[in-house]
Amino acid sequence: MKRTAIGVTFAALCIALFTSSPSYAGPQHSVDPPTGAHLVLDVTARGAQIYSCQPTSEGYRWKFIAPAANLFNPAGKEIGRHFAGPTWEMQDGSAIVGVVLAQASAPAPQSIPWLLLGVKSQHGAGVLSNVKFVRRVETQGGVAPASGCDAEHASEQARMKYTAHYLFYSVSR
Repeated sequence: MKRTAIGVTFAALCIALFTSSPSYAGPQHSVDPPTGAHLVLDVTARGAQIYSCQPTSEGYRWKFIAPAANLFNPAGKEIGRHFAGPTWEMQDGSAIVGVVLAQASAPAPQSIPWLLLGVKSQHGAGVLSNVKFVRRVETQGGVAPASGCDAEHASEQARMKYTAHYLFYSVSR
């Protein structure tokens, strides 16, 4: 009886861990790539989301300008950078520019949303040559400041630190 209860508890714990994780395993999220997509590259980004204080019809607001981050492979080696476009450029010369297809709120508070992006342009030969989708997950930080944007600070920039995982996918033909 005890062995059965322990087995059931262990199974329930495993199911909870694998289905509630904000990581790759688990239920489908609105930012998952389409069925048939194959993971090509998994990188960690460390950098900043850049905002500018701009006038709007409702007063002054922080407006997103661009990301500025370095990209690291799972071993911690810097292999590329992420910047305006949004663009991902690898040291092998390959680069892509994305367009947002879907987004979901980040589970971590005060973190930028998770995204699914499609590739709208590519150049260079290398690891990103066949990439069709980019998924941004596991974000930490990066949201616009909550205050400090008014007429006195118009056009000032804020660089908000963030980290994220970017997953790059190809699609079989």
